[in-house]
Amino acid sequence: MEEFDVLIVGAGLSGIGAAHQLQQRCPDKRFLILEGREAIGGTWDLFRYPGVRSDSDMYTLGYGFRPWTDPKAIADGPAILRYIRETAAEAGLARHIRFGHRVVSAAWSSSDASWVLEAECGGERRSFRARFLCLCSGYYDYEEGHRPEFADEQLFRGRLVQPQFWPEGLDYSGKRVIVIGSGATAVTLVPAMAETAAHVTMLQRSPTYIVTRPSVDGIARRLRRMLPERAAWWLTRWKNIVEGIVLFRLARSRPEIVKEHIVRLAAKESGLAREHFTPDYKPWDQRVCVVPDGDLFRAIREGKASVATDTIERFTPDGIVLGSGRELAADVVVIATGLKLRILGGMAITIDGLPFEPSQAMAYKGMMLSGLPNCAMTFGYTNASWTLKADLTAAYVCRLLRFMDRKAYAIAVPQKEADVSPQPFLSFTSGYVQRAIAGLPKQGSRRPWQVYQNYIQDLFTIRYGAIGDGVMRFGAKGRMP
Repeated sequence: MEEFDVLIVGAGLSGIGAAHQLQQRCPDKRFLILEGREAIGGTWDLFRYPGVRSDSDMYTLGYGFRPWTDPKAIADGPAILRYIRETAAEAGLARHIRFGHRVVSAAWSSSDASWVLEAECGGERRSFRARFLCLCSGYYDYEEGHRPEFADEQLFRGRLVQPQFWPEGLDYSGKRVIVIGSGATAVTLVPAMAETAAHVTMLQRSPTYIVTRPSVDGIARRLRRMLPERAAWWLTRWKNIVEGIVLFRLARSRPEIVKEHIVRLAAKESGLAREHFTPDYKPWDQRVCVVPDGDLFRAIREGKASVATDTIERFTPDGIVLGSGRELAADVVVIATGLKLRILGGMAITIDGLPFEPSQAMAYKGMMLSGLPNCAMTFGYTNASWTLKADLTAAYVCRLLRFMDRKAYAIAVPQKEADVSPQPFLSFTSGYVQRAIAGLPKQGSRRPWQVYQNYIQDLFTIRYGAIGDGVMRFGAKGRMP
């Protein structure tokens, strides 16, 4: 069995970032990345659907230790994938990755103060031992998306497609397309497919808040002309962080005003009735969708795309009959109905031989779980860039490891406090969250058990907060603290 100081699960955006920081801040630690797929990139290697991109700006989605220098702030999937792989190459991380190793179980032994991970590779099981575990495998199931069944869909003579498993070489040029859904994937697909399709209809059961954002940050461009590149990047990054926090707080404190503003602009830019852009929830109860340079609205204005707000009654050989009785004709139907949440990579976890149930645990600073020793999980923000929290989590792990070395501790585990009442881990009403809420850990009613959706709060709590805060318990090998 191979032994390491740290095992990182996942070689995507979070895993590469964690490995980079570990290599820089803890150069004495031996680490290994276990990646279930055959390539670096995670989400950005998996998703291949037309127009795939991030709706977070790259000045904050990019790593804090490696500035994003491309002028395009809202970048497409291939550009993000290239950025991740270049980061890994520059740091020489490929030699630390085992591809095709899908982790299926993790067993903690207090007597050894270590984890043993079992990974499947080519039909075989391989074991790895480590002192500390970093779970960077994202938050959704790579093998399965949310796929509702529709009445009579087997009668449809066209092509049914899921974005998460986009078929290579699918030709939709000159064809009629229906995209079922109204979330980030749908609003990305519609304008991209509309460039060559005969027509694309976004069929939504309920609307989503959609806002336009320029793909190129004008302020960033001016700053780069005036300042050294790194200074310009730093100022742009913090400008976007603060702007995001202010807008989020405004949306939560003045929801009706913000709702009216978003809906009015969407209707104006698209030329459609407001009903197609008026959700029945408040802004940021679910994630607000971003369309770069208003590409979705432009496709609608030009007649290349349209929006239908209705329910699906049934499929027919040539399309879909809506609840209103109207029939939409289609050659291709894209089922963009969301993701399936999967916490801790879906692996089976045991603590000294007993099963560990994440839903019974409480999140410590949004990155460790009560009763789960020597283990950090990366879970980004719902209202900002994922990488902002991923960077903080990776840096905290390095701080924690150095602290344990100085004090000669072998075990670190957050212990849940009896006077802290549990609350939902995420307050989102999005379908993918609500479908999985019963299996998610909880957050608490007070710090350090609260999961902030605020980078500045987390910055002070995680980066500058004390490691030995009385809640994180430490112990020697052989006994849980």
